[in-house]
Amino acid sequence: MTGVYVAAGSNVDARRNIRRALSELRKRFPGLRVSSVYQNAAVGFQGDDFINLVVGFDTALSLRDLIAELRTIEAICGRARDALKWAPRSMDLDILLYGDMVGVTPEATLPRPDLLRRPYMLGPLADIAASLQHPVRHRSIGQLWSEFDRGAHTMSVIDIDAD
Repeated sequence: MTGVYVAAGSNVDARRNIRRALSELRKRFPGLRVSSVYQNAAVGFQGDDFINLVVGFDTALSLRDLIAELRTIEAICGRARDALKWAPRSMDLDILLYGDMVGVTPEATLPRPDLLRRPYMLGPLADIAASLQHPVRHRSIGQLWSEFDRGAHTMSVIDIDAD
């Protein structure tokens, strides 16, 4: 089994789509660990605020098969594969860490390069895996988060079930 961490984000009907994605993830990956849920401004384009979180789970799926499962969940949440990169998203599921894999494959770059640049990825990951060692930096996720400059991008914890 491989330990996996995935960032989830949405800014299109975000609460509903995050709840839907979590439901689908729980069906496929028993023992799903879920971070706090955060709201933050869109990055890279003008748009509604995003709702973000990170989930962790163990899987026997290959990286390619895991990506296929995540794309299926994105599609269930209304994501079109041909959507622009820096645009509103009904659902974005990005693999942050796949075990201790380091490198570039046709499917992904691991660990995800944005992980150490985006508070809405690193902060929620620290919620559920603070003691986990980053496979390149060789420091704990909690330590990396404690040293992160959070001033440029504020996030607030929210309850996705409150409307």
